Amino acid sequence: MEYLQQSNYLSILVIGIVVGYLSGLLGKGGSAISTPALQIFAGVNPFFALASPLPASISSTLSATAVYTKEKLFNKRVVLLGALFGVPATVVGSWMSSFLAGKTLMILTALFIMSLGSSLLYSYLRNKGTSVETPLNSKDIQASQVMGAALCIGFLAGLLANAGGILFSTFFIRRLKMPIKQALACAVILSAILSVPGAITHWYLGHIDWNIALLLSLTAFPASYLGAKTAVKMKTPLLEKIFALTLVLFGLYDIVYTLWV
Repeated sequence: MEYLQQSNYLSILVIGIVVGYLSGLLGKGGSAISTPALQIFAGVNPFFALASPLPASISSTLSATAVYTKEKLFNKRVVLLGALFGVPATVVGSWMSSFLAGKTLMILTALFIMSLGSSLLYSYLRNKGTSVETPLNSKDIQASQVMGAALCIGFLAGLLANAGGILFSTFFIRRLKMPIKQALACAVILSAILSVPGAITHWYLGHIDWNIALLLSLTAFPASYLGAKTAVKMKTPLLEKIFALTLVLFGLYDIVYTLWV
């Protein structure tokens, strides 16, 4: 395809490694990084850069899911409710992406992510040695909170062509008081599920270059597995600080990129 011939194949493969590893480590699909990176470093057309990472998000998050499954960190009620309400919201958001520029929304979302990261980082630094380790049971989860969050996050995920992993994981940590490893595990499987309707809808709209998606998947799949392995073995306090700091950096990165472009 024309757009891929103008891009750098090696750059796309390297982007897949970086995005895949962070996907497994932080329980996210990686579109927040891959979309700007594909445009800046690989010269990919904006529409293809926005949606082409979605199929790769499916493969990378499924790879990480295999690691988290062995650790029995999933909360079935959270995943079921998140998928049930998040999937239709993702489809609606994906359709809306054809009618909205989304630039202002991307900046607002980035500011929101930065504020969450700053709040989490402050909390983790202040409460030294008090990290929560025990996973939450289903009876501790308020269904209405999960349903409301899934509708909002699913819509944003579809609109911005990402998997919503960052928003899900921060919601689980802040509102549901999940320990971070369980939050990342639930977020990564929901990212995989929500990537499917998002990818199908954007493919129907002609926003996906499958050659780019394949190249990203080739390196993102194994890298995501390694990222999840790192997260599982990492000490919880360190993982909490890395996660919070990464939210701040991702938000700042998205704001600078959006305003620059």
